[in-house]
Amino acid sequence: MSRTTKIALGVGAAAVALGAGLGVAGMASATTTPTPTPTPSSSAPGNNFADGHGMRGGHRGHGGAESGARAKELAAKLGVDEAKVTEALKTFREANRPTSPPATPPAAGQKPDRAAVEKALAASLAKSLGIDEARVTAALAELRTAEQTKHAAALKPRLDQAVKDGTLTQAEADAVTKAAEKGVIGGH
Repeated sequence: MSRTTKIALGVGAAAVALGAGLGVAGMASATTTPTPTPTPSSSAPGNNFADGHGMRGGHRGHGGAESGARAKELAAKLGVDEAKVTEALKTFREANRPTSPPATPPAAGQKPDRAAVEKALAASLAKSLGIDEARVTAALAELRTAEQTKHAAALKPRLDQAVKDGTLTQAEADAVTKAAEKGVIGGH
């Protein structure tokens, strides 16, 4: 066997060994690293009202005051006692809490059906509060729209500055504003 062939075979074997090592390490990492599980109350865009963070996603650390404000807004829209709304939201949240660990984890990129979760939330609140489901659905939609509008308005100064700085074009800034208004993107 020529020296060149031996070197080529050695390099090939090293590459295979390195690839196998990385593959095994990747598999080990994949089996030990927990993957976040989307749940109706934590990741469905637009209906995190059930977890006390409004109709848009919130940071879990904000809890208390923000949760109370959201229950207060919904109670005012529905014309019912805030304590009853808070309790009804808590009941829904507990009934829809994911099992730990989940029986079957969702496929990568799979999210709960937002419309189905919103319908379940409205039905649960209507039943708990003794109110017509259509009225609850309308109140939740009004609050969601108001929050999306507020979020888009809060983004405007930052987007205007990005256009001024040349980071974004006006068309890109307009697209982000529209996405925020429609609830496609969220956050603070």
